[in-house]
Amino acid sequence: MGLVKFHTSRAPVLADASFLVALFNDREQGHTRCKAAYNSLAGPLFTNEACITEALHLLDHAEPAVEAILANVQQGALVVAFRLSDCASEIAKLMAKYADTPCDFADACLIAMADQLGTGEILTLDSDFMHYRWRRTRRFHLLVPLE
Repeated sequence: MGLVKFHTSRAPVLADASFLVALFNDREQGHTRCKAAYNSLAGPLFTNEACITEALHLLDHAEPAVEAILANVQQGALVVAFRLSDCASEIAKLMAKYADTPCDFADACLIAMADQLGTGEILTLDSDFMHYRWRRTRRFHLLVPLE
């Protein structure tokens, strides 16, 4: 897949590792749903290094997909807008709060990003985001239909 088009609008949209994996690898089960959801967007994609690391690890067998993700970061189509040092204690609290789900590091970073950016719009195939809350009580709006 080539370079993702860069959207501009009022509300940031978060991108989870599961979305990145499926969008950039057409062999993934959710590829069609992720591509359709992405094509319907009118907002920029925001992610964090934990999600990119997770996606690259899961795609280690698919070199073109890995290259496409890194090219999108380099070109600004995937905005990495997160500093762990700004909210490490919050991340630890989120992982403890959702330990029964469980909430992994990348998910906790996305929840913290939602708080920071003021958005619950998320591209993910992870049903755990139906249980997570940003700003304590707000539900995430999953932009990819779950099957």
